[in-house]
Amino acid sequence: MIFVFSTYLFFYAISEISLPKALTLAFVAPICVTALSPFFLKEKVGVKRWTAVSLGFIGTLIVIRPGFIELNLATMAALGNGICYGFYLIITRKLSTSDNPLLTLLLSGLIGTIIISLFMPSVWINPTSNQWILMALIGLIASVAHLFLILSLKYADASKLAPLGYTEIITNILISYYFFHELPDNWTYLGLFIIVLSGLYISKREHYLNKSS
Repeated sequence: MIFVFSTYLFFYAISEISLPKALTLAFVAPICVTALSPFFLKEKVGVKRWTAVSLGFIGTLIVIRPGFIELNLATMAALGNGICYGFYLIITRKLSTSDNPLLTLLLSGLIGTIIISLFMPSVWINPTSNQWILMALIGLIASVAHLFLILSLKYADASKLAPLGYTEIITNILISYYFFHELPDNWTYLGLFIIVLSGLYISKREHYLNKSS
């Protein structure tokens, strides 16, 4: 249910604001994972990583710039998507110790299909052949990607893996520019830099602590 809500928020966000900005705000997910790990996964998070989480939050504020630009529902939706996705990663990590990865993927997709199907009649528009193909590709790519995600969370801590998602920004900017002629503004670049830097520090710190232990 959380993943369905997260996906809906992201789809809504990119329909209203640029793809790079929406994804930058969604990158709070790794920071949320680190912040929530002590409470839900009993993973130890020290002062330095809490500092990195705080810096990531500052990076988010730089992108949103409350008081300088108008806050809109799409911006909040992109941020909410990142928070929800953080919870999704936490729950997936929790399930990975007891559930088969394929079962987790199957049930997530099944519940999502049932929930979305309840709302489809009120918004249904007959897709073209090209749109059917694109939606099928989205489903295929998402299924494979989430299977890999579930498998990775089975073998490593969520707080360690989450920052690796920052590699997504490379393809995101390229696709956004090629298809939509959109590039992040300077403030978004700055916020993105701070968010990614804090996430990478969390990952490096995690690796150091595991190595020393």
